[in-house]
Amino acid sequence: MDVLIHLFVGLHIIGIAALLGGFLTQMKAMGQGTARFTPAMLHGALTMLVTGVILVGLNQADDQTVNNIKIGVKLALLIVILGLVYVKRDDEKVDKSLFGLVGALTTANVFIAVLWT
Repeated sequence: MDVLIHLFVGLHIIGIAALLGGFLTQMKAMGQGTARFTPAMLHGALTMLVTGVILVGLNQADDQTVNNIKIGVKLALLIVILGLVYVKRDDEKVDKSLFGLVGALTTANVFIAVLWT
């Protein structure tokens, strides 16, 4: 079971790397007002959602304690991120504040995962 959990943790990290990496590559464009949500950002958010749900299930099946409040907060942030990226995915440019919000929520999600014990 541990190998399976570690596999999905790795996939979860790849998802967040795609989402945050897509954001960071658009930082210069955000300053110019021409940033857009890339397909990698959408796929990263979807990967995070699917692997996160699987990880919760695997941890509960392995009789490990799961902090449901933490998972709920992370899920809520991810749903907001996913909704924004999905709705605005075809726009040629996204408003700076909206694009920055996705970056801030993604960063907050990372820090919640790492610091909330």
